[in-house]
Amino acid sequence: MIRWLLLSWATNAVVLGVTGWLLGGVTFHGSAWTVILAAAVFGILNTILKPLLKFLTFPFAIITLGLAWFFVSLFMLWLTVIIVPKFAIDGFWNYVWATIIIWALNVIVDAIVSPDRGSTAAVIV
Repeated sequence: MIRWLLLSWATNAVVLGVTGWLLGGVTFHGSAWTVILAAAVFGILNTILKPLLKFLTFPFAIITLGLAWFFVSLFMLWLTVIIVPKFAIDGFWNYVWATIIIWALNVIVDAIVSPDRGSTAAVIV
């Protein structure tokens, strides 16, 4: 459990750092500690609040074919910016692109860290 939390925290730090590097509107004001704090806050929000919000928005997710959950992810990023003082994202489209980049990088990292997670087990008869 602790190992998973540390790995998740490190992954979030790398993903947020790369997102800040790729997008000029995402800034940490030159502080590595801000990246680390933002990763911790983002991880906690995604672990505790995001599942609750996904449950509450489930009817909207059905109607919008899952698009509502994109905005739940965007909201998690917005809350992280509100909570972490030196972490800033300027403008709606930077939030949109940051959410897409974070999602894509997390898919890649997840495939590397746990490659068997998405595959089905072979049945031996």
